[in-house]
Amino acid sequence: MTAPVMIMAGGTGGHIFPALAVAESLQRRDVPVIWLGSRGGMETRLVPAKGIPLVELTISGLRGNGIKRLAVAPFKLVLALSQAIKAQLKYKPQAVLGLGGFASGPGGLAAWILRTPLYVHEQNSIPGLTNKLLARLSRCVMQAFPQSFDAARFTPITVGNPVRKEFLSLADPVERLSSRKGSIRILIVGGSLGALKLNQVVPETLAGLDAELEIWHQTGKQHLQNTKESYEQLNQTARVAAFIEDMSKAYGWADLVIGRAGALTVSELAQVGVASILIPYPHAVDDHQTANANNLVSRDAARMLADSELSVDALSKIVAPLVADRQKLIAMAIAATSLRRSDAADVVAKICLGELDPAQLRQEAQS
Repeated sequence: MTAPVMIMAGGTGGHIFPALAVAESLQRRDVPVIWLGSRGGMETRLVPAKGIPLVELTISGLRGNGIKRLAVAPFKLVLALSQAIKAQLKYKPQAVLGLGGFASGPGGLAAWILRTPLYVHEQNSIPGLTNKLLARLSRCVMQAFPQSFDAARFTPITVGNPVRKEFLSLADPVERLSSRKGSIRILIVGGSLGALKLNQVVPETLAGLDAELEIWHQTGKQHLQNTKESYEQLNQTARVAAFIEDMSKAYGWADLVIGRAGALTVSELAQVGVASILIPYPHAVDDHQTANANNLVSRDAARMLADSELSVDALSKIVAPLVADRQKLIAMAIAATSLRRSDAADVVAKICLGELDPAQLRQEAQS
């Protein structure tokens, strides 16, 4: 029987969904997948639903959690490390892949102790703490965006962010957008939990525009009713939902997206090819969402507005000229695709299986 690959990812969709894309690629090659996650994390709901065995570690975050939690952290790390070693001895993976999240730290250290090949993939433009540490121990460091890791120190390979297979089947922006007429379709997303400030500012902004619009607004469960009422009070028609199940369909529908700048969002915008206005989450660790957004902004595929500057007036000044110029939106959508890497999941899987030589990939990238 083929030895499994152990995937370590959890905490947020930004870690979990790219990891699921890699898992799908491995399974298509008849390679079993074992998942290492944290107890109570989002992965405990999403991963078993895909039929993937999940091992849960007793571990939580270490940054910014107060003196008391930091004091007990070493004991929790030892416990989680012992659990990770036990899991790897049981399943005997041929490779261990870390994509971030609480379980990746002890899981990666366990792989190093057991001399199991360790691989790291970083989704954000600025690496998280766990991946920074594991990069020193790994056989190969992969990154979604150029310049995430110090090239001289880690010799990383830029492979893009793995995206779910449903995003790969959408038509290119020229084919999808060129024949559209009439209303400009605006999609507002703030992540699965929504973004309070976006939900407060966007309805008034869009209602004040002299433009024919179709609006699809994902609010998060907590803000659904208030956002619905805002649109109603402004006499602005909008489709308002707490959560959008099929994001590929939503991105394919949109002419313009307004949202945060998580790594997954940026990569999905690039894969689909759609213009965007990005408002980075201001409390993201190391302000990595601003760095993520700049990958699209620098290509003239997006506009960026700091959360501290977000207001009806400031957002209107950005949105108004875009909704008045469909050709500009199409040009931005085309520009976004210059960042996409449709083969990212397969490349990550092949590197972990030894089917692709990292050194050769580095040489090809430099030539």
